Amino acid sequence: MERSRDTLSRYALAALAHLALLAAWYLFVTLGHVPKFVMPSPQATLAAAFADHYSWWTNVAVTATEIYLGYFLALAVGVALALAFTWSKTLEAFFMPLLVSINMIPKVALGPLIIVWFKYGVLPNSIMAFSICVFPILLTTARGLREIEPELLDLVRSLRGSRWQLFTKIQLPGALPYIFSGMKVGAILAVAGAIVGEFLGSDKGLGYLMLQVQVTLDTPAMFMAVIYITLLGVLLYGLVLALEHLLVPKDARVD
Repeated sequence: MERSRDTLSRYALAALAHLALLAAWYLFVTLGHVPKFVMPSPQATLAAAFADHYSWWTNVAVTATEIYLGYFLALAVGVALALAFTWSKTLEAFFMPLLVSINMIPKVALGPLIIVWFKYGVLPNSIMAFSICVFPILLTTARGLREIEPELLDLVRSLRGSRWQLFTKIQLPGALPYIFSGMKVGAILAVAGAIVGEFLGSDKGLGYLMLQVQVTLDTPAMFMAVIYITLLGVLLYGLVLALEHLLVPKDARVD
């Protein structure tokens, strides 16, 4: 009962914080007589959401596809590489420094090259999202797999357990808290990666729409696009949190 009350209290405070931000936004624009092209009111921003000529649902669908495709690809690749590194120290010593060096390259600098290689569309922007969020998932998963007690692994090997059984029965459950920690960071970075990709080169999506309406100083549409992008990120982050609450005991979670 006490735990449910604490959870409800946290959600109430979160909702109150958002309402306070909305009220501050309204008061700032109204009392400060801020021009619409500088900062629109909440009403003007909401009105832009119902304008058909922005093709909101098409652009939202494109950006969502880029974010989620890049994110789940990064999750699969990050976990697979981390597992391979735990199986072979030689493989880790060979590839990890290379991956660190590649990760040091500013992703914005890779954008024009990705466009040259893959042209415009969902795929290059998904690759951008993937390139930004895969490394945190890889690092945290590798750390989690290393935290497994060696004695437990030796016991399973002595019982002639296969590598797959070792991974599914011992390593994966033990590393889940760290995997979800990386997944939460990756969820935030995937959104940024997809939007950066759309800014650099795209013909659809919320980032592309923002660049189009920027020319005409259509600030309400820009604000509405930002809100939609935020909602997509919150949805992905909420999905990760829900899975974490379902699969990982509270005392084992990594904050």
